[in-house]
Amino acid sequence: MQVHFLAQKQLPAFNKAVVTIGSFDGVHLGHRLIIDQLKKEAALIGGETVIISFYPHPRSVIAKNPENVKLLCTLEEKISLLEATEIDHLVIVPFNLDFAHQSAESYISNFLYHNFHPHTVIIGYDHRFGNNRVGDYHLMDAFGKQLGFKVKEIPEHILNEVVISSTKIRHAITDNAIEIANQFLGYPYFFEGTVIKGNQLGRTLGFPTANISVLYPNKLIPGNGVYAVTARIKNSKTSIDSSHLQKKEHQSKDSVLKGMMNIGVRPTVDGINRVIEVNLFDFNEDIYDKTLQVFVHHYIRGEIKFSGLDALKEQLAKDKISVIEKAVKIGFEFKNGEL
Repeated sequence: MQVHFLAQKQLPAFNKAVVTIGSFDGVHLGHRLIIDQLKKEAALIGGETVIISFYPHPRSVIAKNPENVKLLCTLEEKISLLEATEIDHLVIVPFNLDFAHQSAESYISNFLYHNFHPHTVIIGYDHRFGNNRVGDYHLMDAFGKQLGFKVKEIPEHILNEVVISSTKIRHAITDNAIEIANQFLGYPYFFEGTVIKGNQLGRTLGFPTANISVLYPNKLIPGNGVYAVTARIKNSKTSIDSSHLQKKEHQSKDSVLKGMMNIGVRPTVDGINRVIEVNLFDFNEDIYDKTLQVFVHHYIRGEIKFSGLDALKEQLAKDKISVIEKAVKIGFEFKNGEL
């Protein structure tokens, strides 16, 4: 997959470009249904697949409080996830208020046609574009007939076979319904952060934890509670591991660590600051300042305030048993070293 940044360089002359457009936050199963249609259409005409996406995410530009906008994936993660779908080209378009306020007609003529000269544009039945989102399939189709490109709509009954949206997934993640979110995503939700020093209380309880400082402030973090997780120690902060989508590339079991994660304010200890702590099973290496990529598989329980540290230690032991039992029962979504 070739990645192009529209603001940085002129785009190549695409060969019979079959184009689709969207934010593709999370690159979930609904998105991949559209991508499958894109690839099938391109194969029929011997053309190239082109996905147009935006950075920053439109919600973070239009929202009144952009700092409150949380996303399923960062730009780097989106690129990696889309690369795993084996499309030909990804074009990242800078999104700002001027772009958002252009008319639907200008969007088609001056943006889409001028830059991409598409052979075919594939959009969902509910796709909207242009100022106040007044543009739709019918307008796109009318302009396509004038300018010489085809427009194909993915009808409602096909998209409704996989009733998925990035918004539903975000709600599931924040509401502790991580299993549902993972089903919609088609892979375990993940995030990454730098391992920092905490108060080392977990070590004294027999459950040493890696305290995580999330790298990207707009990355959505699951709701408070205890989770079953796997993790990988990354050599680079910028490389993204999308092997959970690339089924042909198996990973060594040794590269994946199992564990449990707590997210919350630790009411038994101080109850002030929200922290992310990962206890990695059978692991005792110094990984301070390294980047940990955490895959969230299952929700175990909510956050509880215990009577003291002894009660907390006892519960942590029970949590570990619960995680291991769940891993044995359902295979932890972990076969042949593949997530």
